[in-house]
Amino acid sequence: MSRFNSEEEARAAGVYISKIRSFVKREGRLTKAQGSAIEENWPSMGLSIDQGQLNLEHVFGRNVPTVLEIGFGMGKSLVEMAQNAPNTNFIGIEVHRPGIGACLASAQQAELTNLRVFEHDAVEVLDKCIANESLDRLQLFFPDPWHKTRHHKRRIVQSEFVQALRTKLKIGGEFHMATDWEPYAQHMLEVMQIAHGFENKSSSQDYLARPDYRPITKFEVRGQKLGHGVWDIIFTRTQ
Repeated sequence: MSRFNSEEEARAAGVYISKIRSFVKREGRLTKAQGSAIEENWPSMGLSIDQGQLNLEHVFGRNVPTVLEIGFGMGKSLVEMAQNAPNTNFIGIEVHRPGIGACLASAQQAELTNLRVFEHDAVEVLDKCIANESLDRLQLFFPDPWHKTRHHKRRIVQSEFVQALRTKLKIGGEFHMATDWEPYAQHMLEVMQIAHGFENKSSSQDYLARPDYRPITKFEVRGQKLGHGVWDIIFTRTQ
């Protein structure tokens, strides 16, 4: 039995208490440049779960459409999207600290003012920080497919998660998923096709061509040369 009465007590004593998350944290080495980018830009671009429910107009200083991306990796495509859509607000969520550092470094170089980031579990961020019907689009690009059958329950796209994010989208808002693992694409479709309050944007009720706003990555280009596919799935909130 733990000698601490709470996780906060344990953290204060320098002891880590494991708990269930919606991700597996694979912490890489933080470079000096990434660390400096976090230190310099977090005051203006960082968001904390301790802030509670966000007033997006207050956070960004304007009232325009807002896009939230879960798991932005190293942030290259997120920064590119924010550059290409200056009249849209972007919020990124990531737990990989080197990725956060790389994203903030790129955002600083691009002199972005329309991007904010969380270093936290996406499920908690959605629950505690994002107001209902406040998002115009929610993006989930190339999440961990958890290939092995016994690990499928760890996939983030599950019915409970989908209903949690549905309430955060405006009516007409979109949930855009992309994966390079066809069995996961099929799983996403199966979950979404029975999800209450959503409608597939595809006229054939399956996949869509990559929208222009989603940048193609070097990884995708390399995969296409090898004959690998990428599946984009977009569902619209209807109720």
